Amino acid sequence: MRKDEDAGVYQSDPSNANADTRAKTRPKRRSRLARSQLVIFLNFCLSLVFFGALAAGAAMYWGKGEFENAGPLRSETSFVVARNSSLNAIADNLEERGVVSSSQIFKIGAKIAGVGSQLKAGEYAFDAGVSMRDVMEKIARGDSVQHAITVPEGWTVQRAYQRIADSDVLTGQMPDMPPEGMLQAETHMVQRGMTREQLVQSMRDAQEAMVRSIWEGRQEGLPIEDIGQFVTLASIVERETGIASERPHVASVFVNRLRQGMRLQSDPTFLYGIYGGAGKPSDAPITRADIESDTPYNTYRINGLPPGPIAIPGRDALEAVAHPLDTDDVYFVADGTGGHVFAETLEEHNRNVQKYRAIERERRADAQ
Repeated sequence: MRKDEDAGVYQSDPSNANADTRAKTRPKRRSRLARSQLVIFLNFCLSLVFFGALAAGAAMYWGKGEFENAGPLRSETSFVVARNSSLNAIADNLEERGVVSSSQIFKIGAKIAGVGSQLKAGEYAFDAGVSMRDVMEKIARGDSVQHAITVPEGWTVQRAYQRIADSDVLTGQMPDMPPEGMLQAETHMVQRGMTREQLVQSMRDAQEAMVRSIWEGRQEGLPIEDIGQFVTLASIVERETGIASERPHVASVFVNRLRQGMRLQSDPTFLYGIYGGAGKPSDAPITRADIESDTPYNTYRINGLPPGPIAIPGRDALEAVAHPLDTDDVYFVADGTGGHVFAETLEEHNRNVQKYRAIERERRADAQ
């Protein structure tokens, strides 16, 4: 624009107008910064990071699905995790057995869950199609298969040892045999790979704790000198009857005999003296020579209690001796139905014996 001196007004300058138009339509030049190699490289790196993150996210999504979805196992199977196994070894074995589809995914999942070092030894049962997550959680919980090893009440320690030694679930050598009566007679649930020494120690500790607890709560005035005699008498009661409700009554007979200085005259005692912990063979008859056998365990010949237990007493037998029934009975004999009949006098006892023998004669006649 210029000012007209005569008119006192401003007028447009055509040359300036054209210059303005050219300035507006001319394309802008790229800055030197925009054209620099550094910016190009940074843009490339950002692209790599973006696409890398995208790929990692996709991989994680896929891996999560593989970890949580049904696995390749086609039928129920068992799998053993050995003691001191590493996560790598467990994962590789699982893949080899077809329990999981990828050992790498299993390892990553276990590490993310924070249980990589907490997987427990044992035998595990897995259903068909089990997911890697379920496999991991089961092993981390130690939810292993439990196997039953039963030692019945009234068995000897020797018989219990034979059962433990024969188990194909347990490992290791048998430890030294504990004293007679000092293993817990129970059904013990064990994991595959448990050592025989561990089981024996657990059974011994449990029996000792139970015996001590019952002994400390015993009735006052029992004719028993110490805890050893307590277990001995309980073992005799255990072997005399398999009916738990009868044991306090049987215990009262032996307690009364001890108080009166009478011999116990218990058949299981002289049999233990003859056959020891192996027990009498089922086909071996009891003879007069057996009853008259000269051993420290024959309560037909010795006064008082034998030198030690003759079997493993259970809780009911121990409780029966600690709290015997209050009776005057000093005799009992089988009643022919699996139980026993009790008597205070020899005359009454002899009548009961005659009744039992009549029942036995009748049974033999029917069998013929």
